[in-house]
Amino acid sequence: MVEMFQNLYLGFSVALRPDVLLYAFAGCIIGTLVGVLPGVGPLAGISLLLPATFGLDATTAVVMLAGIYYGAMYGGSTTSILMRIPGEAASVMTCIDGYAMTRKGRAGPALAIAAVGSYLAGTVSVVALMFLAPPLAAFALRFGPPEYSALLVLGLLVLAYMSGGSMIKGLAMAALGLLLGMIGIDPMTGYSRFHYGLVELGDGIGIVPVAVGLFGVSEILLTAGQPTPPKVIKPKIRELLPSREEWRDSAWPIGRGTILGFVIGIIPGSAHIISSFVSYAIERRLSKHPERFGQGAVAGVAGPESANNSATSGAFVPMLALGVPSGPIPAVMLAAMMVHGISPGPLLISQQPDLFWGFIASMYVGNLVLLILNLPLVGIFVNLLRVPYPLLYPSILVFCILGVYAVNSSVIDVWIMAITGLMGYVLRKLEFETAPIVLGLVLAPMLEMSLRQSLAMSSGDYAIFVNRPITATMLSIALVLLVLSLKPLFTGKVDWRGSLSQQAQPGEE
Repeated sequence: MVEMFQNLYLGFSVALRPDVLLYAFAGCIIGTLVGVLPGVGPLAGISLLLPATFGLDATTAVVMLAGIYYGAMYGGSTTSILMRIPGEAASVMTCIDGYAMTRKGRAGPALAIAAVGSYLAGTVSVVALMFLAPPLAAFALRFGPPEYSALLVLGLLVLAYMSGGSMIKGLAMAALGLLLGMIGIDPMTGYSRFHYGLVELGDGIGIVPVAVGLFGVSEILLTAGQPTPPKVIKPKIRELLPSREEWRDSAWPIGRGTILGFVIGIIPGSAHIISSFVSYAIERRLSKHPERFGQGAVAGVAGPESANNSATSGAFVPMLALGVPSGPIPAVMLAAMMVHGISPGPLLISQQPDLFWGFIASMYVGNLVLLILNLPLVGIFVNLLRVPYPLLYPSILVFCILGVYAVNSSVIDVWIMAITGLMGYVLRKLEFETAPIVLGLVLAPMLEMSLRQSLAMSSGDYAIFVNRPITATMLSIALVLLVLSLKPLFTGKVDWRGSLSQQAQPGEE
């Protein structure tokens, strides 16, 4: 323990150097702006700014890129809460209740709780990163393709079961997302599928155009169809701070989201996206008032925001401890470290302790910088809502188009956004949840690849999913959840739409 504090002291002596502090601050500001812009996201932000770090020493370069990463994780919540436009894919779940709070005049508390939850989750997960990195990373290495297949199937069923609505509807939307995820070049054979002659669809349908369409454009269409436009909100100073009840309702979701996000962050894949979905589903299932979710439940903001920021730190565990990236963003970070002459892995801590512990300490500093930056900006952000509706929504639509186009400079992405926006409008009119579509789209490439790799390992024998203990356990849990979800079908408590019937049974008063 004494050695741990000595190492942390070494880390802070590096992180608090004026030059390192300046670059950490710059990274957080750039990351927040990157997160606010729809379509850019942390991956594009880090990739674009990587060349700008070539003249820096290794420590300041890595600290700046990390600041962009977790700054973007927070920045995406701003447009999600104020305009129902996810700045990046991890903010999809924040749209649902964050925007509902905005419509109730509680945008300030939603932004404040998102900022505080992100800070607490980020700080606690950094502590966990210090103590748990080597053992947790070693456990993550026990996961092969069969385990990933079972984990992703279990994840889909857990989210559908815990969503609180119709599991049939939830799985149907997730299946639609999986089908959309099949578009593009087959990763194992190289054949093109379902692209209909459009070269731009070779890489598949992007997550950002679909998310912006389903949430941002569909919201504009729904609002435009109202007989009277929404009233212009004029926030008062006392309404910018959360009430005691909102703080109380946020405490446990922040704690659960922190732990959940860190654990999921270690597992390879789009951890920050998946963790926010899982957190939202769990909070809805555990809530005493699940009917409030979708209507402005503060737990629906606190949980997912904490989870996706905690997953950011969790993703660094296998990268720093073993030199194994757990997703595309840590992979770019790994490449950046190697460009600067750093070899991540088990020897990093012993060979370059100043860099390792300086990086850890800079994450503490970065989370504090984000809190200091974003809390005072809450009032400025909320005042954007005072713009009259006829000016605000066309501006948002232009903002969406520019953001989506900027990702790949592709008009096809803009058309995808428009089509999914129209689809989201129809689905929301029919009372379908659109978030599972995004989840299915995210998981489709990983699920397909791991499933086909598993069958290649076993020469086509499906018994590989039963013979491995971890895989068998997860699939057994998935089967139990599926049986529990189908139980209402056999008890006559489900109406034709697949949701629990609220009508009184014969003989009931």
